[in-house]
Amino acid sequence: MNFPVPTSNDPTRRFGEATDAARAALEALIADANAAGWGRDEMAVALVEAAQSLKDANTSDPDPDHDPAIGDVDAKQGQIGRGELFD
Repeated sequence: MNFPVPTSNDPTRRFGEATDAARAALEALIADANAAGWGRDEMAVALVEAAQSLKDANTSDPDPDHDPAIGDVDAKQGQIGRGELFD
């Protein structure tokens, strides 16, 4: 799916355009999910939850492009926790 290019630099108009584009994309996505057997309401709720999760992730790390790639982190150093090695 291709999104339209914004036509304005005005934040209010951009938000409206973004909302319209997102709604069109979500309507198409929900229609595809519905054809696959998912209920419209359950998919709409799932999409809201997924969007909130992405928003939360962006709030905690707004520029993940500068994070090291997984392959660039030493396995022992990259372990979460306090000194344990592998689960």
